[in-house]
Amino acid sequence: FADCSSLTSIDVSSFNTANVTRMFCMFGDCSSLTSIDVSSFNTANVTTMSLMFTGCESLTNLDLNSFNTANVTGMSSMFSSCTSLTSLNLSSFNTTNVTAMSDMFGNCSSLTSLNLSNFNTENVTSMFMMFQRCISLTSLDLSSFNTTNVTAMSDMFAGCKSLTSLDLSSFNTTKVTDMKSMFASCTLLKHIYVTTSMWSTEGADTTNMFNKCGTNKVEAKTTT
Repeated sequence: FADCSSLTSIDVSSFNTANVTRMFCMFGDCSSLTSIDVSSFNTANVTTMSLMFTGCESLTNLDLNSFNTANVTGMSSMFSSCTSLTSLNLSSFNTTNVTAMSDMFGNCSSLTSLNLSNFNTENVTSMFMMFQRCISLTSLDLSSFNTTNVTAMSDMFAGCKSLTSLDLSSFNTTKVTDMKSMFASCTLLKHIYVTTSMWSTEGADTTNMFNKCGTNKVEAKTTT
């Protein structure tokens, strides 16, 4: 259904997806789609969901509670440019095998909150642009994130203009080589908390890392 830009509704309730392995760009750029019910989808064998809903600019909510993502490795740009999404329930997502989350929520400009507490990111290598231009996000809890294997974080939070603080104390950046513009244009961001023993920029490209950001440094998280 990719690029069906005039499609406003679609009934996929009769779809048997038990043997489907790829849902890459399935509804990509269905920019007029206002709602979609995918609760009947069997996604047990799906390995890639990258770009699945990218550019679905008219969707306001998306319930993916029924999705089995145990075998999924690719989630890059899965929801990117879903500019009208105000809620997104991913509480059932199993991300144990996911390696790519780049641009996953990029330009989800209407999201005010995002619960990713269940995300297992221990195998993820790319997080660049993951939350870029999520301009309405006022807070973001990433305390469950394991970034030990991540190498790319460029533009990860770029343009998150409503964030005032970020707790990245769970982040291990020892393998990260690209941090360009990581916090660029986060104009209200005043505090970025890290664990100094796990936070490193050595060997990484940090060009414009804090460009137009409310702060130009990270600070050690203290326990009280």
